[in-house]
Amino acid sequence: MSALKRKRGGRLPGVKKAKKAKHVAEGGESPADNQQEKKDEINVPPPPVSMGKWINKERVLIFSSRGINFRTRHLMQDLRNLMPHSKADTKMDRKDKLFVINEVCEIKNCNKCLFFEAKKKQDLYMWISNSPHGPSAKFLVQNIHTLAELKMTGNCLKGSRPLLSFDPTFDKEAHFALLKELFIQTFSTPRYHPKSQPFVDHIITFTIADNRIWFRNYQIIEEDAALVEIGPRFVLNLIKIFQGSFGGPTLYENTLFKSPNMHRRELRLAAAARVRERQMVKESLKEKRAQVKPEVISDVTDIVFDTPAPEKPVIIETEAPEPKEKKKSRKPFKRNRMQMRRR
Repeated sequence: MSALKRKRGGRLPGVKKAKKAKHVAEGGESPADNQQEKKDEINVPPPPVSMGKWINKERVLIFSSRGINFRTRHLMQDLRNLMPHSKADTKMDRKDKLFVINEVCEIKNCNKCLFFEAKKKQDLYMWISNSPHGPSAKFLVQNIHTLAELKMTGNCLKGSRPLLSFDPTFDKEAHFALLKELFIQTFSTPRYHPKSQPFVDHIITFTIADNRIWFRNYQIIEEDAALVEIGPRFVLNLIKIFQGSFGGPTLYENTLFKSPNMHRRELRLAAAARVRERQMVKESLKEKRAQVKPEVISDVTDIVFDTPAPEKPVIIETEAPEPKEKKKSRKPFKRNRMQMRRR
């Protein structure tokens, strides 16, 4: 310590001199006043300086292509707020090839990239790449829920460093181990980053279920270390892993992946099959109704319900019956009834 003091002029590296605050007395200056000022000098301690050094210079470029919807735009903004070591850029034209992104990363001084590619204004793909040498992976993004949409109760400090939690399946298969390393280098905030805060108050989880990767962000509560979800959340369906950055030889291809176009086609075919089935049922009913049914002349079982009854003679009247006498009603008229009531 003494050698450092002699070498640095009596100060530790990165520590500034203490500032002196003087109280100036009113009136003219005199030797007595100067002595009094020296006595009134207050030593202000310097601000605390972190002795750490920013070594990990990971920078992530987060941007997208043209044609994205509002939900994707909010998702990108949430990821930028979640990652203080990220940078933004303008939207890339659809006609440009993906290899141009490596040049954009070089201009922005970024060595990682999250690129959101929109197709048909309804399908969203995400590229995660180690620029410029690779590897890179392409995902289909599903079930997107942003921070403004979820309205979760969790909260964390902006710029704080997260813990990354991975499913045990990431260590069992080779392609998942490669993706785990990509996620660690991309989503982990470098230590002593200028825009980061020296606190760990949230955790990002990557869970594998249904052959997909589920992204969740939780707050760590200090009292009982419980987890409360903050957001955003989305699901990544792996398509391919490439050796290079945004291209190159294919290292892994997901055989269980089904493109959104194929999925929509299957839904349309299933709906058309249901319509055809209903039409066939209607036609079969019409054919049954059009068929001529054979008439049944006599039924053997009708005899069962025949019961013997006594025969009555048939009387035929040849003369007309005598007319009946009409009885006159002796009910008084309404006027007479009213007069009787008045009496």
